[in-house]
Amino acid sequence: MITVIDLIHLRRCVVLAREALQAGDSPFGSVLVKNSTGQVLREDRNRITTGRDVTLHPELSLVIWAQRQQDLDRSDTTVYTSGEHCPMCATAHANAGMGRIVYVASSEQLCEWRKEMGAPPTPVALLPIEIVAPALKGVVEGPVTTKDPSLVERVKELHRVKHQQTQNQARAQTQG
Repeated sequence: MITVIDLIHLRRCVVLAREALQAGDSPFGSVLVKNSTGQVLREDRNRITTGRDVTLHPELSLVIWAQRQQDLDRSDTTVYTSGEHCPMCATAHANAGMGRIVYVASSEQLCEWRKEMGAPPTPVALLPIEIVAPALKGVVEGPVTTKDPSLVERVKELHRVKHQQTQNQARAQTQG
């Protein structure tokens, strides 16, 4: 069940997603929290464009960081994120023995939004986390549509802005 504390961390993820968008990256942000203490261990945002590396998803960056912490019980963590993990991130999360995942918007929602905007499909199928990593069944929660619909709407708006930016860049390149 998504709690008030979960919503606080998810709001931070949306702020990080906005920061990613402002930097020129796709709007995704994530926060890693130690469950037993409530301590925020690390946070990150998407950096695939600015970092020139398609693997620089914030969820994957948090998993890599967590694996390098020798005294961290990775099963005692929650990854909060603005969007449901992609297959690459879900695989890493499961294989690293990470704990809970809580997300604002689902992959299904993102695909629907992209269709509405006239964006092309993503190059990789956006599958539900539990399909990619069945071991994570029972530890994944989201989307937060019923708990805080405004969060989902804010994430949708960030993706709309990113799509508009991409279209404007494509127009400028064809005109330039």
